[in-house]
Amino acid sequence: MAPIIATEGVWYSYEDGTEALKNVSLRIHKGKKIAVLGPNGAGKSTLFLHLNGILKPKSGTVFFRGQPLRYNKKTLTLLRKEVGIVFQNPDEQLFSPVVYDDIAYGPRNLPLSKNEIETSVYRAMEEMEILHLQRKATHFLSLGQKKRVAIAGVLAMDPELIILDEPTAGLDRYYSRKLLALLDDIHSRGKTIVLSTHNMDLAYEWAEEIVVLQQGNVIAQGEVEEIFRQRHLYETANLEQPLILEIYEELVKNRFLSGRQKMPRTKEELFHCLAEAARQSQFDN
Repeated sequence: MAPIIATEGVWYSYEDGTEALKNVSLRIHKGKKIAVLGPNGAGKSTLFLHLNGILKPKSGTVFFRGQPLRYNKKTLTLLRKEVGIVFQNPDEQLFSPVVYDDIAYGPRNLPLSKNEIETSVYRAMEEMEILHLQRKATHFLSLGQKKRVAIAGVLAMDPELIILDEPTAGLDRYYSRKLLALLDDIHSRGKTIVLSTHNMDLAYEWAEEIVVLQQGNVIAQGEVEEIFRQRHLYETANLEQPLILEIYEELVKNRFLSGRQKMPRTKEELFHCLAEAARQSQFDN
């Protein structure tokens, strides 16, 4: 099956000469949860703007549903219906004075009836748990509320792929966890989700697939365990090792664990490994 969206040899540089993407090739397949990792300036945001057709490559090709992307109004309208992007700073995305109108902006530009628009908007608000905010002025919202409204505006378009640029940036741990739980719920209904993050613990626990960017290059794309077993990959990109994995490897090094276990991705899985090792030790004795 062709990926929803893909790039082949994409290069992009800004007017000041900064090369943001260099020969980038990647594939995004339906139903995945993908975390894009890389330090500041690695090209994550620039890549996302290409996947949504906001930027056009200087060379190389973006493919949408297996076909080279054409940058005409009809094709871009379809692309942005199916590939929604949520910016890191929600103030760059929210422009209507009232929450309901901001979420309804996208559906109102689709060939939908008034009833269909209303249904789409209310469904999105329910999913993001912001029904109580629908008549509130957007400039009075907290950062977390603004992020939810921005995501709801994308969900109201019912895209197949949702791209989020640093969705937990500026949020405390509680609201970060709550947002990720909502994204998991959305994913469980068949949506594909791609997000960028500097939080390695979040990426390690949440994602199914990892893309590592460094200086505009994709230096790796693969399943979580495959990527994080290759420490040089994320060290090359100046990224820290996830804490759960660091503790696990230290326990293996000091022979508290055998290393034959499946790599734990959460605290609960690590605790389970330790409990199993303790039971085995008691049995052996």
